[in-house]
Amino acid sequence: MFHYLDNAATTPVRPEAAQAAWEAMTKEWGNPSSQYAFGKKAAGLVQTCRESLSGALGCQADEVHFTSCGSESDNWAISGALELNRRQGKHIVTTAVEHAAVLEPCKALEQKGYEVTYLQPDRKGRIDPAQITAALRPDTVLVSMMLVNNELGTILPVKEAVQAVKAAGCPALVHCDAVQGFLKVPFTPKELGVDLLSVSGHKIHAPKGIGALYIREGVNLPPLIRGGGQESGLRSGTEATAQIAAFAAAARLGAAAMDVDTARMSSLKAYTVDRLAWELPEAVVLVPEGAPHILPISLPACKSEVIVRVLSDRGIYISSGSACHKGTLSHVFAALKLPKPQLDGALRISFSYDSTRADVDALIQGLKAAQNAYFPTLS
Repeated sequence: MFHYLDNAATTPVRPEAAQAAWEAMTKEWGNPSSQYAFGKKAAGLVQTCRESLSGALGCQADEVHFTSCGSESDNWAISGALELNRRQGKHIVTTAVEHAAVLEPCKALEQKGYEVTYLQPDRKGRIDPAQITAALRPDTVLVSMMLVNNELGTILPVKEAVQAVKAAGCPALVHCDAVQGFLKVPFTPKELGVDLLSVSGHKIHAPKGIGALYIREGVNLPPLIRGGGQESGLRSGTEATAQIAAFAAAARLGAAAMDVDTARMSSLKAYTVDRLAWELPEAVVLVPEGAPHILPISLPACKSEVIVRVLSDRGIYISSGSACHKGTLSHVFAALKLPKPQLDGALRISFSYDSTRADVDALIQGLKAAQNAYFPTLS
């Protein structure tokens, strides 16, 4: 038995989603572009799935375009928005705590002559809406801001960003990476007011390899892939019907249970904070508020890489906040400008609808054991 508390990284595929994928692979496996009945049946499945996903998102079905993942959706949104606004300017506004799927394209664009303003967060990962207004310029063509930070759980002011763009009268399109926010915090693209919005399947208990980009009606984004004309001519390539079916099933079920699931995750998050305060009073909760499924903490002066490895040996899985890629410091935690002991001991705990108190209890005992064994002077 193991205890999985790294659901912000990926989630287990729920049985209903796996069943939907299996049926698409074994019963409705025709090419949706074929003109005969078997292909049209597959095309009908894709359309039904599009409607299910749009229902969960709260938008029109023709505003949903399937992709291979959230990263592809982010990259397409950025490149497409800049192409659409290519005559308006070369200035981008984003935040220093975005996912790499946004930051890396922005860094590449800087090499091509674009200017990028990176909004800096406070110690809790928050962005002040006034920062957005101050950053906008007449030549700003894109604002890209995530809804929920994937390492901190902080909710960013996306709606306020849209309002600031409108008030400034600049031509910018607004893109939102909602990969961590989808089915975790309530929103619709219309309520946010965004032009483009990215989601991913494997964060909501669907398989890896499927995502979607919301493109607001009236935004004529250029095609990402040209070819057979799939996805309204914007992303050609034979549709991944099995992944699409699983994504739609997970989204439909997740939307129906969202209130119950988020309440459960919020309760577990509060329980974890209480247990930490009682059992490990030296632990620091870095961001206590925010999305219900993410809890960033630190065991100051401990090495998070060591903690993660020791927990893994005990069948307990969480993420290291300070060494997310080959021993380099997480850009998100670095942006908070925390004291070095807190940076060294940064960890991310993340829940799903099927997480339990037993998982949390195992985690607390594992953290205590790791601290006692490897950092005895702190015990």
